[in-house]
Amino acid sequence: MADLNIPNLNIKSDKYIFKKKLNLRRKSKRRLFTESFFLFILSVLLVFINYLIPNKNLLLQNLPSTFNKSFLLLIDLFLYLYEIFLVIFIFVSSFTALIFMIGSVNRLLRVFKRKSKRIVYR
Repeated sequence: MADLNIPNLNIKSDKYIFKKKLNLRRKSKRRLFTESFFLFILSVLLVFINYLIPNKNLLLQNLPSTFNKSFLLLIDLFLYLYEIFLVIFIFVSSFTALIFMIGSVNRLLRVFKRKSKRIVYR
């Protein structure tokens, strides 16, 4: 009875999983015209903004050196971060070692005090 495999009729096939979500209608001519108009306005705006940027040629000529300088600065940043993390590790490890030493001395003192005060009754 446990081997009986009843098919579930509510599960749809995977090949039809997105069929209902597709938009099968075509866009109207008016909607296509408004979308193309907005795209054209946006492109004109971007061209105008590019026109307003001064010294475009100089910026494009200096681009490789700018990339080189920024890459060197990035390497310096990672080297400085390495040093900063190393110093932080030194402080944290020193503080932890100090706490461990104080704890070990405290336990040793407790052990020695306990043995000296203990009286054995037989």
